[in-house]
Amino acid sequence: MDASTPTPQPNRAERFVSRVIELCRQDKGLAARLRRADNPATEYQSWELLAAFGVDLDQEEQRLPFATVACAIARAKAEHNGSLSLGRAIAACYEDGRDSEQAKARLRRLLACDDIAELCRLLRPLLSLIDSRAGEPLDYLRLLQQLLRFSHDPQQVKARWAQDFYGQVAEESA
Repeated sequence: MDASTPTPQPNRAERFVSRVIELCRQDKGLAARLRRADNPATEYQSWELLAAFGVDLDQEEQRLPFATVACAIARAKAEHNGSLSLGRAIAACYEDGRDSEQAKARLRRLLACDDIAELCRLLRPLLSLIDSRAGEPLDYLRLLQQLLRFSHDPQQVKARWAQDFYGQVAEESA
């Protein structure tokens, strides 16, 4: 890249993931509040951060993906964004990988979701499981982008998760 080529600016999702990782390392109080962001009764504790990133708190399809990912980052005490996709992460949680009946059942349950509220509710315990068992960090940016896309194109997002899980990943990016 030469000097005349502009450097691409990170989008809001990229800035959000990077900033949450940084803030959780610096501010343990904020990290504790974000860990509670996946509970509907205490989700409001993340709203200050979400609003600072221009998230419309009235719009569930915007608010829940950001809150869910912020909580997952805080709980995992992530030092950086990982590279593990959600589908691969589910398989990595089980000794038999993609052949595990438990892993397949968890994936099928996600694929059966019809709306973002149900999906984020199911992801909460799954993200904790991934953090404790997968052995490598999740790609939080990809997950956030997929959750934001879910309300508009759920079939495409579900297809990507299934492809990642079963190991038949297309060359194009998620």
